[in-house]
Amino acid sequence: MKFPAPSCLGVLAALCLLRPTFAAETALPRATPESQGISSAGIQTIIDEQDAKKYGMHGLMILRHGKVVAEGWWTPYTANEPHMLFSLSKSFTSTAIGLLQTEGRLNIHDKLATFFPEDVPADASTNVKAMRLRDLLMMSTGQLKEDVDRLNERLMANPEATKKFFATPVPQKPGTLFYYNSPGTYMLSATVTKVTGQTVRDYLTPRLFEPLGIPTPDWDLSVQGYNHGASGLHLRTEDVAKFGQLLLQRGEWNGRRLVPADWIDLATSRQTSNGSDPDGDWDQGYGFQFWRCVPGFYRADGAYGQFCIVMPQYDTVVAITGGTKDTKGVMKLLWAKLIPELRAAAIPENPAALANLRQRLANLSLPVTTGAATSPLAAKISGRKFNFEKNNLELESVSLDVATDGAVTFKARRYDQDQGVTAGRGEWKKSAFLISRNGTPPVAVSGAWTTDDTYSIQLAQYGQPFLETFRLKFAGDTVALEREMNCGPASDKPVTLTGKAL
Repeated sequence: MKFPAPSCLGVLAALCLLRPTFAAETALPRATPESQGISSAGIQTIIDEQDAKKYGMHGLMILRHGKVVAEGWWTPYTANEPHMLFSLSKSFTSTAIGLLQTEGRLNIHDKLATFFPEDVPADASTNVKAMRLRDLLMMSTGQLKEDVDRLNERLMANPEATKKFFATPVPQKPGTLFYYNSPGTYMLSATVTKVTGQTVRDYLTPRLFEPLGIPTPDWDLSVQGYNHGASGLHLRTEDVAKFGQLLLQRGEWNGRRLVPADWIDLATSRQTSNGSDPDGDWDQGYGFQFWRCVPGFYRADGAYGQFCIVMPQYDTVVAITGGTKDTKGVMKLLWAKLIPELRAAAIPENPAALANLRQRLANLSLPVTTGAATSPLAAKISGRKFNFEKNNLELESVSLDVATDGAVTFKARRYDQDQGVTAGRGEWKKSAFLISRNGTPPVAVSGAWTTDDTYSIQLAQYGQPFLETFRLKFAGDTVALEREMNCGPASDKPVTLTGKAL
């Protein structure tokens, strides 16, 4: 599908998108589940199974007929705290491309190379020169897996990332081979900046974020000055839900046209095959930075459980922020438990079930560390520093300071810096901790003596999916430290270190 060149009427329509908006226009209305054809007890079943099987939800919102019927956040995650969305960000980048096409400032059939003449090698192949924006949108650049993976390494820190993209071989004809390609989405983001002089975030702010009532979000910038595009966007769960509702309404929001309906239809439909498993939610076809789902729905999807699932057949949207390795399980839970609850008409109110559901949703929490408040060993090890040999965690030393009231402060020297966090006892206590050389994110901490000789502490990065667990087993002048992650590249590689006291 091609969009016409801009007319005076089209330019006027684009300018109308920029008019001020008001909070009353952007709030999502709330309703009881029963009034929208869903039972409160059915939704509670979803919550029960999520907690029993530990699918790692951090925030959940279910919208039916445009109204929020259920919402909850697992402490320490909260409604107002933005969450890293990973590849769910891609769908926002796609929307920016669609809006630019509507404004006549580019066309998805334009060749990518025309936007970056300074980065295209003089001897570039025919396939490199033939690559269209459309090919990037549907993850069919013609590049091979190993080359894409190499491009993706340190993408944001590479001052020549766009040049490296064009120097990468394109052995297959663009548009014919699907392979998931985050560097391609980065190039779409860079294209938006080339065309507009703005980052994707700044371009979308008056056209999308402000009309939806989404506070201007953080979106990671590369050293080249481009938003990541493929990842790096931080939004609240409700912001994701609003985006999903906008998609469900085919680009209309409170009587205003924000995104062309034709673009949303195009972007969310099957543009290319990406597999052949009839039961696989990653094998149902791919649109323009949107996935298709087994039941015939579509979704924006980010690593470790970030979902914006749109169910047009049921007039339903589900927004999830999370931290899990089992993203397949999250979707299967919804298909099995939510879809049968979606009735065509309202059902009788059930005040008792609704009260139970609301109480449950108001008291959700990630499991805290359980165990004893103190240990006979506490006084002996308090303040002792245990040193490690060089290791992949870059931990130089750890110690526990145990206060007279039993409160435990976990101290570590890491990345050449000393730091400490006091653990919540039977609760999550918010603090900050140096997780990497690049930053000290907010964390919530929970700890306890899980045996007489072992202290366990969890650090939840509540703006991210990640939860880091340290278990310290003391024996004389040594400590055995085990570290695990709930998800992420390190989650399949628990680390054990042995430290010695001087």
